[in-house]
Amino acid sequence: MQTSAPPPNSARLTPIRGALDNRSSCAKFSFCSQIGVRSLAAPAIDLIGFVGDQRFATILADPPWQFTNKTGKVAPEHKRLSRYNTLTLEEIRALPIDHVTAAKAHLYLWCPNALLPEGLAVLEAWGFTYKSNLVWHKVRKDGGSDGRGVGFYFRNVTELILFGVKGKNARTLAPGRRQVNLLATRKREHSRKPDEQYEIIESCSPGPYLELFARGTRSGWASWGNQADGGYRPTWKTYAHHSQVYTVAAE
Repeated sequence: MQTSAPPPNSARLTPIRGALDNRSSCAKFSFCSQIGVRSLAAPAIDLIGFVGDQRFATILADPPWQFTNKTGKVAPEHKRLSRYNTLTLEEIRALPIDHVTAAKAHLYLWCPNALLPEGLAVLEAWGFTYKSNLVWHKVRKDGGSDGRGVGFYFRNVTELILFGVKGKNARTLAPGRRQVNLLATRKREHSRKPDEQYEIIESCSPGPYLELFARGTRSGWASWGNQADGGYRPTWKTYAHHSQVYTVAAE
């Protein structure tokens, strides 16, 4: 099995709202000097300041997608919910992912079913070629489909991870050729993705690893985002089976 250098320790990003203050520190990195700091948006400046001149072989991203319809619970930025801030499609596309990844790299991009064309557009804008996907099937405790999802046409019980590659001969590692593209787990708070994804990614793709828009941190990964904090926990009313349920019970 192919091996790689140990990935960096998990790290936390300062909130995006302070990114405009980081222009001077960002300018010292090679990428910023190539394109000019003035052309970068706030999230991009934060990302470059966080990554520096390091390049990652595997990216996991769960962007805060902005839905067009903001009248129902599907929209995380709805005034009645206020779960988290979102980014426009152009803001997500503009993140300089191509410049923080190695010449040969893998991308795992979470994409809502309703935004599949947008997800593919982001994958391409980031410098990757779509190859396949992983399907997350949300199940109940008894193993059946969890029908508490949303959807204007069907009741969604799945989400997709779009898988893309960059560079030549960028196949998955040997375990990837044996890995089925389905994981079935119980869902937790809104938009929180299953922890089982990490073991799949770590066995199928080389490090170093970078998670974008992370919730919490993971050993062996660099974690970027406003919620990339080891003390993360949901602050809104959510399902009983959420990220901190066992921690809360222990307390």
